[in-house]
Amino acid sequence: MEEPSPPSAAMEIEPVTTSTLPLETKLFGKIIYSPSDDHPGLRMSLFTNVSPYIRFSSHDDQVRVFPTPVAKYLKWKLSPITPVVVKKTILNTGFRLVRKSSEWCGTWGKHMKSLSFRTLKESQKINHFPGTFQIGRKDRLWKNLLKCMMKYGEKEFGFSPRTYVLPGDDKLLRATWERNCGNIKWIVKPPASARGVGIKVVHKWSQIPRKVPLVVQKYLDDPYLINDTKFDLRLYVLVTSFNPLRIYLYDNGLVRFASVKYNSNSETLQDRYMHLTNYSINKLSSSYTQNEDAEACQGHKWTLKSLWSYMETERGVDVTALQDSIMDVVIKTMICGEHSISQLTRANQQSRYCSYELFGIDILLDSKLKPWLLEVNISPSLHSSSPLDLAVKGPMVQDLFNIVGFQLPAKIPPQCTKAFGLDPTKSMVYDKRLYTPLLSNEEREKHVSFIQNNEREEYLSSILENLTPDDVRHLVVYEDEVTQLGSFIKVFPTTTSHKYFQYFEGSRYYNMLFDAWETAYHADRLKGIRILEDQCIQGVHLDISHVISKPTQTSPIPQSEEPSPTAETEPDVVRSSSNISLTCAASLCRNKSARPRPLRSYVTRRTSRHATKQSAS
Repeated sequence: MEEPSPPSAAMEIEPVTTSTLPLETKLFGKIIYSPSDDHPGLRMSLFTNVSPYIRFSSHDDQVRVFPTPVAKYLKWKLSPITPVVVKKTILNTGFRLVRKSSEWCGTWGKHMKSLSFRTLKESQKINHFPGTFQIGRKDRLWKNLLKCMMKYGEKEFGFSPRTYVLPGDDKLLRATWERNCGNIKWIVKPPASARGVGIKVVHKWSQIPRKVPLVVQKYLDDPYLINDTKFDLRLYVLVTSFNPLRIYLYDNGLVRFASVKYNSNSETLQDRYMHLTNYSINKLSSSYTQNEDAEACQGHKWTLKSLWSYMETERGVDVTALQDSIMDVVIKTMICGEHSISQLTRANQQSRYCSYELFGIDILLDSKLKPWLLEVNISPSLHSSSPLDLAVKGPMVQDLFNIVGFQLPAKIPPQCTKAFGLDPTKSMVYDKRLYTPLLSNEEREKHVSFIQNNEREEYLSSILENLTPDDVRHLVVYEDEVTQLGSFIKVFPTTTSHKYFQYFEGSRYYNMLFDAWETAYHADRLKGIRILEDQCIQGVHLDISHVISKPTQTSPIPQSEEPSPTAETEPDVVRSSSNISLTCAASLCRNKSARPRPLRSYVTRRTSRHATKQSAS
């Protein structure tokens, strides 16, 4: 994982965009929302009875001033690693930076232990999910990828170099070493290293340290070269939910070059400026050249957009196909850790509002333009040491905050809405009902029904027929989310992402729901939005009168720290079944006598309808 900054498969890309106009929302080029009475600090939801979202400013905008009765509630908690570009964005949006207050709206910090997420208030957002060390630590990432590779084959999951986790894999590594007569080069890394610390390339057994936790990875010695130098790609990937899985890829990133021309001779392996691409290492080289122009292909750092342009015009590369193969790697990487992350999130979070995460994914292209996953950073550096860095990271941070959807704190008194000049009868603050993870008995029945009968043809034709309040809540948040993509690209869900369902550890009801939604309305989102709006006008999305409560959990004060090498490394810290059908079925049996209202079982309705269809055929 890269150290945080100092001070502080062919995929269908759907053209969901936001207008540059401050008061307009566009979808497929159509204006679907253009109020004339918005406060400039807010953007209204697409839907009735859904509170507005805070409109985030750019890092280089003027400071926005909220009405005084509201401004005092807009607090952002500083952490020791809050990046400067995040601070500027937050301040310009109208937040106050605080250090000790417990009444804050958001924070940007290091990962926390999963139990610490239980202390978050329902209306607080943090830039992590519980358990993402499952893909953020090099040792855990490899174990999860290896598990998928053994189950689904190297063709599907063989996109990470062969890795050994020491000391556990010491004998396996030794056998491989002897079998290849020491002719393979290896890169040695600490399992949770940052900024290139402790990384070296070796080719002798004696060069590998003993009895310390290490990751030893096969060194890719045939990299694709530009100007005879090696480079890697830093991609920025935003995940707003793991269940359902929602992934967005930023359309720009960084290309980081080694500062010495590449030579595969083993005698050169000690030259870190040749074989490692980390900026923190190469900036110390006398050969390193800074690139101040975000659009120029010069120096030892380019933007990703500049690279794509160069490869298409100068090298004749099919950039679209290459981008598709990279997106395939991104999606499968998230899926390999999804099961454990979803379990830990379900066990340790009381609201779906609380989490989002920006990942820094490092990719190396080999000489055949195959993308190789090097590592996943759960706290990617947003340090902006040059105009080029700021040109990439500044707009990305603004887009990210607008996508994840911050709302005004619930503690703001209703009369304060008058300060906005808006209708005081309208909901203006965070409403926890929209983000509850709790389900009613009928909703649980529906989940169980579709998980047990998960044929795509079947759920495409029926899962949207009777939307539950929980269904509406998920889809409303999603539709508001995708109006704010800016320069992010939605890669999951799409109309083609169902092909990845086979790689999940079991069927996911929400993934099926979103697959059906995308299939039905991706070409006419307005039609889908109108269906949801009809439900919202009736207040269906806020109906939680029949949800089943779960026991209150207690936990210690959050500790902002990366997991230790032994901390939380096994998903069995969650004592609930990963199979929702078993969990829900047991819950239904326990609660059967306590149902709040008579209803005809969803399973019965669906079974009867299915039987009718079969008899008719």
